[in-house]
Amino acid sequence: MSDMPILRINALTKRFDDFTALHGINLNVRDGEFLAIVGPSGSGKTTLIRLLVGMDEPTDGSIWLRDRRIDEVPANKRPTCMVFQSLALFPHRSVGQNIEFPLKLRKVPAAKRKARALELLELLRLPAHYYDKRIDECSGGERQRVALARALAFDPEILFFDEPLSALDYRLRKTLEKELKDLHQRTGKTFIYITHSLEEAMVMSDRIAIMKAGHFEQIAPAEEIYARPVSRFVAEFMGEVNLFDMTGGAVPGLRFGPEATALYGGQSGALMVRPESLSVLAPGQGAEIAFDGVIEAEYLLGSRVQYTVARDGAAPVIVEVLRENAVSGGPGTPVTLGCPASACHLIAQEVQDAAA
Repeated sequence: MSDMPILRINALTKRFDDFTALHGINLNVRDGEFLAIVGPSGSGKTTLIRLLVGMDEPTDGSIWLRDRRIDEVPANKRPTCMVFQSLALFPHRSVGQNIEFPLKLRKVPAAKRKARALELLELLRLPAHYYDKRIDECSGGERQRVALARALAFDPEILFFDEPLSALDYRLRKTLEKELKDLHQRTGKTFIYITHSLEEAMVMSDRIAIMKAGHFEQIAPAEEIYARPVSRFVAEFMGEVNLFDMTGGAVPGLRFGPEATALYGGQSGALMVRPESLSVLAPGQGAEIAFDGVIEAEYLLGSRVQYTVARDGAAPVIVEVLRENAVSGGPGTPVTLGCPASACHLIAQEVQDAAA
């Protein structure tokens, strides 16, 4: 993957009458990158992807592919392709005819079209005899692979994906997540993937761009966003989290050791700790950050156990431990929870747009 951007979005704005869907957003996508764009409904994901593929025009701003401005170029003239949620395959045509369709539009000779289709069947790990198989005879996973082969047919520079796995069952979705990631690595293409599923984004992407109300809240690798979110919104969007309001380096009910005091002394904001970073402390055991509570509820999550722990005059805390470290006793059991100071992250202030 190159560090040079293949796609640049500069101050992109989209308004619909009195409603602004995108607020002057900026983004650089590296050549060969797998970027996932996630966010809640109404965050602007669909509007953005429609602008990127040429289905809509921006109100303001520009979109650049390498050194060429493309926001005024018709969709069928751009060296990009889209894989839709519906797949948009021709159900009564063969697999080969579906894969060859974009090449036929470009008047590629029949022999070259068939050779390319067979090459892509091999790349997508479908048997060569599927070339003559009808789409309506294919399984959901096979149709997904055919849609990918068709998208790759004319060798586009960027592939856009609009929630292509959302209609599939869980097991098939997990299989195709791995296959998509593997396909990205084998082709070296730039993938831009729109999804509402944070799990999909974390499994497949190099970076995640989180959208909120028409702007990017944070753009970074999944591990960084999970461990060091820039806002409460991102912290909560990335999974279950405990947030403690801290003023002047102190949180009511929390005891800080020397390292925690050195890290957070005098600071204010939201002190974040993920449930799996907390431990149930044994009697007499210390921790850099510790506090007391009472178990309210207990949930078995496979190899882990999750507890909701009540604290006097404060919001409950969530903690997850391995099953072998489960607490003896159920709801009503007093516990002391703790974690290293390094397991926490201070969200000092909110942001309005992320650095791309």
